[in-house]
Amino acid sequence: MEEGTRIIITVVGYDRVGIIAGIANILADAGANILDINQTILQGFFTMSMVVDVGKMSVELTDLTRNLKNKGRELGLEINVQHEDIFRFMHRI
Repeated sequence: MEEGTRIIITVVGYDRVGIIAGIANILADAGANILDINQTILQGFFTMSMVVDVGKMSVELTDLTRNLKNKGRELGLEINVQHEDIFRFMHRI
């Protein structure tokens, strides 16, 4: 994997059927590869974090982000996409 080809996707909202499938389908259609995923449901609230390799994507990152945000609106979720470098910088100690 090339340096700088990973993004962090975070998802928060009320739990419902199809959240993971909807997001995974968008990533698969774009040629992105899910490297790691962590999801939990806390008293009806769904949270998920994903590390995704976008090095071999067939679409631009801006298009992927737009598609994910649209899916989030459709499912009533807040979906955020950050490049790994930005995420690391913002969450350093």
